[in-house]
Amino acid sequence: MSALTVFDVTKSYGSTPVLTGIDLHVPAGTTTALLGPSGCGKTTLLRIVAGFDDPDSGTVELGGRVVAGDGRGVPARRRGIGFVPQEGGLFPHLSVAANVTFGLPRRQRRDRGRVAGLLALVGLDAALADRSPHQLSGGQQQRVALARALAPEPSLVLLDEPFSSLDASLREETRRAVAEALAATGATAVLVTHDQAEALSTASQVAVLRGGRLVQLADPRTLYRSPQDLDVATFVGEAVVLPADVRDGRAHSEVGVLQLERRTADGPARVLLRPEQLRLTAPAPDLPTALVRTVDFFGHDARVGLELASGRAVSARLEGRDLPEAGDAVGIVVRGAALPFPAEGPDDALVSGPEVRTEDAPADLDATWTTAGR
Repeated sequence: MSALTVFDVTKSYGSTPVLTGIDLHVPAGTTTALLGPSGCGKTTLLRIVAGFDDPDSGTVELGGRVVAGDGRGVPARRRGIGFVPQEGGLFPHLSVAANVTFGLPRRQRRDRGRVAGLLALVGLDAALADRSPHQLSGGQQQRVALARALAPEPSLVLLDEPFSSLDASLREETRRAVAEALAATGATAVLVTHDQAEALSTASQVAVLRGGRLVQLADPRTLYRSPQDLDVATFVGEAVVLPADVRDGRAHSEVGVLQLERRTADGPARVLLRPEQLRLTAPAPDLPTALVRTVDFFGHDARVGLELASGRAVSARLEGRDLPEAGDAVGIVVRGAALPFPAEGPDDALVSGPEVRTEDAPADLDATWTTAGR
């Protein structure tokens, strides 16, 4: 497989800019997710890499060879790229085997062993080879589409929101099978998605696009824990954003005095916490308190909607056992440090919260809620 390098790529449709100075490097043998809201330019970038569109300026290199830009344009069919579209794009009149081998030389299309190996690679039984696409589930069709893309041993595999049409359980199963197949072949891959969980769980690195610009490129953990700005933070996961007053390296907020992940100037600021950092316990004089407004139960965990003393609404993520009920008063303890960001306006200059430090958290806060909270 080959590395992909995109340098200073721009693209406009008429007077509307879609991509502005995109720089992206995808190392060989890794998967990069292009993540962003609808209209941010991620599909346009994928089409330029595939050769379906040309950039207005900039270059695209695949394996060190310029395939777009600098007056050169290698046709899509000669780039050695496998493409998996959103709906799979299988030929309805061909069998599974014929779909998988469609891009191979004619003499290789009759190799049943090759077909069986490719189906096994994507987690499908060889017995499906003679079926028609309409006889397969949506997840099976997507895996066949991936097997077809991998069959010619391409330099790069592009996946355009391949799981978006599947239901939640089938999406997770298919996503895992696709990730395992890409890893098994050592493929270089680019995945376009608007699903944050999908990007964070599948890719080696995630490129966040916003308004036609690449605003952050990082591995999933860094992206989630150290987002470039609050827009990225709130896009890649649930966020608790609070006004605070930073003094002597700590943020005084309405959920207590918080340690900070990085140094910042004293004064008004906004701080970012993730909902899983909020732990609930019995109300106590030395703890910030909140009122439970909602409890959304998901089985393995739950989202608890809280109203702080100021009236601000925030959420906590807790294990799905021994949960509070709507109307309960609770104390809040924060685990871990907060990320500081510049203040948005005068309302972010907040009077100090309670003198509660994150290291004062009980060892098992959920147990504390169970035994003392009600």
